[in-house]
Amino acid sequence: MFNDDQYRERTQTGELRAVVERSRHPALPLAREPFCTQSQEVSYYDADGNEVARVHQYIRLDGSIGLKGKPDPKRLLKDGVLYRLEKQI
Repeated sequence: MFNDDQYRERTQTGELRAVVERSRHPALPLAREPFCTQSQEVSYYDADGNEVARVHQYIRLDGSIGLKGKPDPKRLLKDGVLYRLEKQI
């Protein structure tokens, strides 16, 4: 749903606003990303200030997104329904 509805692309047109809520160095052995890559949690907001999506992504020094090259959606609000990934214990 996240990719199909082009949330990331809609930030470039100004329809949505992306805000980095958290950014830190990941646990390198687990992430298997280059040194100084940032592990980020990013929220996407609509024009009314409502959070419509939240993703996790690895941002490398060159600005590219790590792993599969796309943000990993964790929650998404679509048509009034909140979809979220539950953490497994």
